This record gives sequence, structure tokens and C-alpha cells, in this order.
Amino acid sequence: MAKYRTDLMDVNFNLFKACKIQDEASELGYGEAELKDILTQFDKFVENEIYPTRQISDEIGVKHVDGKVIVPEVFHQANKAFYENGWYALGYPEEVGGMPAPHAMKVACTSMAIGSNVAWSMYYGLSQGAMNVILKVGSQEQKDLFVTKMMTGEWGGTMCLTEPGAGSDVGNAKTTAKPLDNGKYAINGVKIFISSGESDLYENNIHLVLARTPGAPEGTKGLSLFIVPRFNVETGESNNVKCTKLEHKMGIHAQATCELTFGQDGECVGELIGNEFDGMANMFIMMNEARLLCGLQGEAQSNLCFELTEQYARERSQFGTEIINMPDVKRMLLKMRSTGRGLRALSLYTANLFDKAEKGDDEAEKEIALFTPICKGFCTDEGVNIASEGVQVHGGYGYCTEYGIEQFMRDTKIATIYEGTNGIQAIDFVMRKILMDKGETFFNVGKKIQATMNREEAKAYPHEVSMIGKSMEMSEEVVKKFGSFMAAKNQSAVLAHATDFLSYCGNLVVSWLLLEHACIAQNELKTATGEEEKKYYQSKIDDFKVFCQYQLTRNIGLAHSVLNFEEDLTSINV
Repeated sequence: MAKYRTDLMDVNFNLFKACKIQDEASELGYGEAELKDILTQFDKFVENEIYPTRQISDEIGVKHVDGKVIVPEVFHQANKAFYENGWYALGYPEEVGGMPAPHAMKVACTSMAIGSNVAWSMYYGLSQGAMNVILKVGSQEQKDLFVTKMMTGEWGGTMCLTEPGAGSDVGNAKTTAKPLDNGKYAINGVKIFISSGESDLYENNIHLVLARTPGAPEGTKGLSLFIVPRFNVETGESNNVKCTKLEHKMGIHAQATCELTFGQDGECVGELIGNEFDGMANMFIMMNEARLLCGLQGEAQSNLCFELTEQYARERSQFGTEIINMPDVKRMLLKMRSTGRGLRALSLYTANLFDKAEKGDDEAEKEIALFTPICKGFCTDEGVNIASEGVQVHGGYGYCTEYGIEQFMRDTKIATIYEGTNGIQAIDFVMRKILMDKGETFFNVGKKIQATMNREEAKAYPHEVSMIGKSMEMSEEVVKKFGSFMAAKNQSAVLAHATDFLSYCGNLVVSWLLLEHACIAQNELKTATGEEEKKYYQSKIDDFKVFCQYQLTRNIGLAHSVLNFEEDLTSINV
């Protein structure tokens, strides 16, 4: 049976050879060796404490018993150890009890946790998201009260946007917040599909709830954000936040996806966080983090799926040989590895931009905005594809539950849907991040791609570099085409092609990052001594070539579709 395994060589390559986080980390008092030790220790923690819960928690699932949500028992010890060992605190400032670290390293650790058990990781992940909003826009009193308990793991957190009549259309939310005499608000409404909505992992759940105050404008402009604890923080009594339903889902069975009612059986009290009517802006602090976490769900699970599948292929014998020796199986494995590593490169490159943005780098801030929908959309779509290849390599055993591979398909698929469907990510990418920006950031990234293509080492890959160049040229044609559609007030044509162009740009950006990696690996090979080291660097060169062969080539068809298919889809009958 395959064992949990992280490709630490590739994680370290991304962090220390490509992103060079050691340069920034020196300001925090870390050396490269210390950072690598933290990664190794966290990987061991995940292997021993989190990964063993993956299949059993999926089989047990969450239960709704006597009005309470019960998570699988195996989560309690794992969660306790996670907080007690200080892993939740990684990346937070010391003044709130954290352990400062480069953002990219924190994301690398988060990826390990997500890959090992995405359902469990969402409990603390959403708590961090809610806590981050409080840290950024909450009053000092709110920070002192809520953040302290959330850092220790006594309290968890969620975000509550979706309602029965307001899914992607968040502005149609009907939940109300009526002022009380004490400066707080009475919250009343129903929220659905709330991840980690309730559980017995925490003593209290701190919900961030979008609601409307009396006389608020229609749409998203009239939404405000409120902190609504499950239990009264002073008395411990019920705050009339109740889970009225658990969703029974295709995957993430151990994740409590709840319907929550606020104030249906008595007064439910919340307090405003930030300014009135700034609800969407403040919630987007959490939403953007959640979208990047969704991208990690695709990246993390696809890479662990590859690691387990590769081990199986080396052990499984058919026709007198291990199946890894069969050309078609080797093709699938190489596609899985190259694409999975490409998703890792994209995720960690984007994560590394956050430290630069916090220091006032405007270009990094703009790149984060551009890459966020690519990370969310491309990484999750390809994560599902890689999981599918993993099942295919396992054959009939992959379709059965014995090896835990089909779980990757079930658990990864949801990441293409929540936190804004991938179609919505594509619309945001094209309409706001490219057209509204007048292509400035998009074309600035293009200059970076061109600079990598002009590297001396890139001359070793003339065919692949030529393919990237062609993709660059066609991307400019597509953007111009979109501009002409908008000038003709034909927005539907742009929206119809947005998803294809998001995939297109995902292929292009990842091929660029893998070219950068291949150039670095080419230089490292010259001084490499150990056989394992040489094998790894050669694999980075192979990854780049394989990705171009099987992924980047798709851009030709995608571009032709956008540039030449001009039928108005809204006029075609389904």
C-alpha cells in the first residue's frame, strides 16, 4: 500500500531556488536551514497526525445529533495537537501570539495539510480567514476578545454569505440586522452551504455574517458585516444560531456544510465590524484568501494523488512487468507530475507576492489580483483532471474505495464550485483584471515571460520556447478581440469565451514558470553531485517539456475558438 509522501525537494526548489524566500526571511531572523527544518517537521506532523484521519473521517462523516453537529472523533486529537504544537500560529505576528514566517512557506505548509485531509483543513482554514478580517478591520476591543480565543483553538470561525435565493448573486441577500439599544444588532435570516458552520471541535463558533440594516440600498452596496457568535461570549448561553440542516455531499464528507438560521427561536445578537455598508469589501478580505485556498485544494490534492499513484504503478504488475513501464501509464504519470508541479509553482509564486505587496510593492499587489482567479480556476480544474488520471492508473482499484484515490476526485471537485464558481472567476479575470485594467498588468506579466524566454539557458528549448511565444502572440490577439466585442457592446461574446481564456492563461503562466524552473535546474545540474539530486534536476527539465507537449498545445485550439467562433451563444437553443 502506498504511503503518504511529500515531494519536499520540489517544495524546497520552489521556495529557495525560484522564490528565494531566504532573502526576505533573514529580516525575521531565519536562515535557510531553519526554514527547511520547519517544513520537514510540519510534513512529519501531517504524516503522523493528519493523513491517518483522511479515509476514516470520510467514511464516518459528520452527524447531526440532538441539534448538535458531531465531527469524526479522529479529528479531535489531530486538531488539539495542531494548535498545541503552534502550527496554527505559523505566519502570524508575535503580538497576537504568532510565529512570523514568509507567506510562501506558510502556504507550502498549508498545502501539505490540505492534501492530507482537505475536510479537516477547512475547519482551521476558515477560522484563520475570519480571524484575519477581525485583525484587519476590527476594533481593538474586537481583536482583544475574539482573536485571542481563536489563536488558541478555543473558538473557530466561518463566513456566512450564501442564502437560498442568493448564491452567486450575493447582492440579493435578505438577512437583516436591526439596531438594538446597546449598539449591537438583532440578526435574522438563513444562510446555506456554510463550511464549518458548526462543530464540536470548538467551544464557540464566530460567524462573520453579511446582512442588511434598515433602509440599506439594494444589492451589494447595502450589505454590512457582523460578528455573530454561536454562543454569547459573556454568559455562554445560546445566541440562537442553529444548524437546521447538514448537506449530504459528493465529497468532503467530514466537513460540516451547514444550513444556519439566525434569530429564528429568539434574539440573535451580532456586532458590526468595520463601517456600515462596507460588508462586501470587508468580506472580500476573507473571500480572496478563500479563493487562493481553493486553488491550493486543487494543487495539494493533485500532488499527493500523484505521489500515491506513482508508488502504486511501481508495485502493480501486469503482463510480467510493473505498469509504470507501460508507455500509456508513463504518459499519465508524467502528465500528473508536470501539471501538479506546475500548479505548485503557480501557487507558491503567487504566495510569495504577498510579502512584497505588504512592503508597498504595487506591481506585486496587481499581480496578486491578476493571478488569484487563475489560481482558483485553473488549479482546481486541473486538480480534478489529475485526480481522474490517478483513478485511471489504478484501474478498477482506483474506482473502488480501497486505495483512497477516488476520494481525491470527490473532494477536489467542490473547489471548482464554491467561493465563486470557476465561471465567475473567469468573468472576473477577463472583465475586471484585464479589460478594466486596460491590460496593463496582463502585459507587464508578458514582459516577464519574454525576459525568461530570452535567458541564455532557454536556448536549449527552442521548440517549447517557440510555443510559449506563439501563445503570447495569440493572447494579445484575444485581448484585442475582447476589446472589439466590448466596443460593439457585445458583452455576451466576451463572457462566453472567458472560461476558455482563463484556461489558456493558466497554461501560459504555468509554462513560463516551468521554463524558469528548467533554466534554474539546468544550471544546478552542472554542479550537482548526488544521483538523487541529478535525477531531480533532470525531472524539472522533463516537466517543462511534458507540460508544453500536453497542456500548452491546447492553447492553439482555445485561441482559434475565441478568435473564430463568433456565434451568439445566447441565441442558440439548448
